[in-house]
Amino acid sequence: MKLKAFILLFLLAGIFHFCSRGDERPEAKIGGKEIDLSALKANFPFRGRILFQSDMDGDNEIYLLTSRQLKKLTDNSWEDEYPLWSLDRKKIAFTANPRGNYDIFVMNEDGSGITQITTSQKDEIEHAWFPDGTKIAYTEQVKRGFGRHFTLWMIDLKSRKTEKIIPEFQGSSALPNFSPITPLMGFTGKKMIGWDVFVYDLGKKEYRSLTEGGKSCRPHFSKDGEKIAYVSSVADGKGDIWVMNPDGSDKTRITERDETYDYFPSWSPDGKYIVFCSDFQHSLQKGHWALYLVKVNTKRVIPLFKSPGRDLFPDWY
Repeated sequence: MKLKAFILLFLLAGIFHFCSRGDERPEAKIGGKEIDLSALKANFPFRGRILFQSDMDGDNEIYLLTSRQLKKLTDNSWEDEYPLWSLDRKKIAFTANPRGNYDIFVMNEDGSGITQITTSQKDEIEHAWFPDGTKIAYTEQVKRGFGRHFTLWMIDLKSRKTEKIIPEFQGSSALPNFSPITPLMGFTGKKMIGWDVFVYDLGKKEYRSLTEGGKSCRPHFSKDGEKIAYVSSVADGKGDIWVMNPDGSDKTRITERDETYDYFPSWSPDGKYIVFCSDFQHSLQKGHWALYLVKVNTKRVIPLFKSPGRDLFPDWY
């Protein structure tokens, strides 16, 4: 029985390796590669602008993809990761580690005006803008023994005051995402074994689980707040993009590719597509992750973009 329990824990840890970004990150590299960005194009004529990170030049930088061009927004010797648009599309929040540990930064939409937001010695990683744009929620990562513990915090951009978001949650909480129309925050939580999708009512100060079984993570609200995209391995043991209602009902598998790991969903502005990342290997360092689209009503998967590196964490506006 003890052996079976250990095997179960090991499998769940492997399956949900990507439910928390902090589990595997490359070391910062000095010296970038020369990349001809004009030779890299989107393979599908999508509308809007997609932010993502890629290590195509040797370390992770932030890029902006449109149907017509690819633009590099950061260029340095450390890791710039997990870019997110503000709701007014004028600012971009991202994570970087120029001091060694990870902090939250904000820059203008063209990559100028980079400002450091968090300054602690801990790792502040994956994050989300509050709908009013005055605060940023983020995941604080702390090492505990052989593992890591994750807690959700928020920082006021004007006063720089920080506050724990769900102090009553017993376990790890991470990867926040907000509804644009209701006071709901989706997040990934772990009580005992595995990760599940939760929502937290910011008005009532109550949380509830939308999935169970420890096999789901990374909720992402659609731009109209009517649907949540998320990742689950309940179908193939790897990872697929699923969609459900904000109350957890009507769960539907959207990517049906048993041979791949499909992660990191982000909705298109019109709600017709979801951009996501996919690879055949369950490793952020060894895989060759690329960007794909899936049309929600038909489940048709479309290759969108593939660079010489690993392209991850898209955000579409």
